[in-house]
Amino acid sequence: MELEVRHLRALCAIADTGSVRKAALQLGMTQPSLTTQLRRIEGAVGGLLFTRGQTGSRPTPLGHTVLLRARPIVAEMAALVTAARNAAVGAGGERLRVGSVGSRVVTGWLRRIHARFPDADITIHIEVSANTLLQLLATNQLDVAFVQETEGFPLAVPAGVERRVLTAREPKFVALAAGHPAAGRPVVKLAELADESWIVDPTADHEWAALCRAFAATGLDPRLIHVRDNTTAADLVASGEAVRPCQPTAEPAPGTVVRPLHGDPLTAELSLAARACALPLPELDALFTDLEAAYEEAATRSPAYQSWLDARGTALFRG
Repeated sequence: MELEVRHLRALCAIADTGSVRKAALQLGMTQPSLTTQLRRIEGAVGGLLFTRGQTGSRPTPLGHTVLLRARPIVAEMAALVTAARNAAVGAGGERLRVGSVGSRVVTGWLRRIHARFPDADITIHIEVSANTLLQLLATNQLDVAFVQETEGFPLAVPAGVERRVLTAREPKFVALAAGHPAAGRPVVKLAELADESWIVDPTADHEWAALCRAFAATGLDPRLIHVRDNTTAADLVASGEAVRPCQPTAEPAPGTVVRPLHGDPLTAELSLAARACALPLPELDALFTDLEAAYEEAATRSPAYQSWLDARGTALFRG
């Protein structure tokens, strides 16, 4: 087996994230595929490159030696690709690479961006993990990204990446079956859902940990089930088999309702992230203004969120 740049990139990702699972997510691979690839690389170099334990994956002395040579190669290749893309853009117009966590806000934001920059080549990259989006920004694979940070679980913000806060404390709501006994109430207490199975996405940053912390604060111990597919998750909620946390702007799936949680035990900070000086300030200001407008549009379409805002006399974008 001959080592290729993609193999070196995989080794750097494992070293940078400290985890084969996180590296696979960053690289857009499955964990088993990356594990198999790592074994083949180790077979090719003739030794163990990482030790695996409960604390993650750490380079061995041989791994450090290989990484010392791999990093410059990966960096040079990234620079070459970036230069080539920039040259292509220079010949054909402006390019804007947008990233975002999944949200109803994305459609309205993109519509406004296209209207503002009609001649630009605009691409969108959707990720469950905000940490992955920040890494893509740091490595010049994205220009700007809409991210969220779960309260109490700070994001790993790379050096040179800056964030502009959209709203400091967005509440998480809960989606449950329309026939659920709590569905008729305007606000639902966690204790009312203590016996339910809660759906969490294992690839979402800290979603599982935040939910466990919220229940622990009330002395409850929920049943958690990991589901990555949104269609399956929606069907499970509609059938009454489970409930799931959701964004307040989320549109209820057929057979479900979205309700606020009493006391707002789950919240997140929403922000626009970009590399420092990567975009001209007027352009960044415009993208942020469009994001604000798109978020407000999505919020006004959610009766549950509007009721939550009205009950508190809270204006959007003021924490």
